[in-house]
Amino acid sequence: MDSVSNHRVKILFLASDPSDAARLRLGQELRDIREKLQLSKNRDKFVLESRESVRPGDITQAIFDVEPNIVHFSGHGLDTGELCFEDVLGNVQVVKPNALAALFELVADQVNCVVLNACHSEIQAEAIAEHIPFVVGMNNTIGDKAAIAFAVGFYKALGADHPIEKAYKFGRAEIGIEGIPENLTPVLYSRKVGNMKESRAIWLVEFKATLDNLDEQQLEAIVNSLRQITGDASLSVQKVEPGSIRLFLEGSAAALEQIQSLVEKGQLTEVLGVPIQKVDSNRMAVVETTISLNQVGRVKFLASWWQAKCIKDVVLEVGTEVVVVGRQGLTLLVEPLPK
Repeated sequence: MDSVSNHRVKILFLASDPSDAARLRLGQELRDIREKLQLSKNRDKFVLESRESVRPGDITQAIFDVEPNIVHFSGHGLDTGELCFEDVLGNVQVVKPNALAALFELVADQVNCVVLNACHSEIQAEAIAEHIPFVVGMNNTIGDKAAIAFAVGFYKALGADHPIEKAYKFGRAEIGIEGIPENLTPVLYSRKVGNMKESRAIWLVEFKATLDNLDEQQLEAIVNSLRQITGDASLSVQKVEPGSIRLFLEGSAAALEQIQSLVEKGQLTEVLGVPIQKVDSNRMAVVETTISLNQVGRVKFLASWWQAKCIKDVVLEVGTEVVVVGRQGLTLLVEPLPK
């Protein structure tokens, strides 16, 4: 079953416990994650697949088979930054940070979050975060109890429909609640792509439903679901239009492009049972005051007036129709309508 098309988040749990390393309670961690997801109010939203005794060559095959949105690795890590997988004899075979980062670069359009529940995995997390929106690693050694507590808190929060950033905080809080003094060991890294945090886009996502069919709580649940799909915790509703539910969503350009790509590929057809009608990234605005070269002017967009700057080397006169392609701070980025 395609989990994204049915708005289900796929989680791939990878476990590796080489025979020449200290024993870990990886089976307990997997059982606890599965139990918390099954007990959550959104249990039908998640698919959890696992692979045990993982060798380096198994990683890509598991990703191809499962097509996960979240990849969770549980095992050993070295203080030099390598993660420990198994060789053909079951002994340690290390994988360097740049090798895993190169792999995750190739699946960045699919994977939104990576959790490295292993000692000293912060170096790996930082490297992978060059390509993946959210990556959790450990900045020191972490014991079995703390690792399991973090996983329990993290997935309980996801099951309660919290975004990834907040689920990470719940995971750290769970360690503290259990009385384990390692709650500061997990660290969260976000993707470092250009001016991703500054570049914002506003798109229209239209659903085959009306506001009469949904209440405010259900609407918020839809937005939370889109946050989890894209990994963009900042995704927010700018405007809601009646009739068919027309959500004008603002978020990172990369996240909103991902929504459009999934819809176009038929991999995202509904959210929480509400079918998606279309996703429109070409939002039109009208110039209200002239936008000169490298100068800020004003446009009318979403029934409001915004500061705007053109990303092309042209002057935009009053009355010109333009396309909103992003946002920096309070200033919209626009370009002329394609001819």
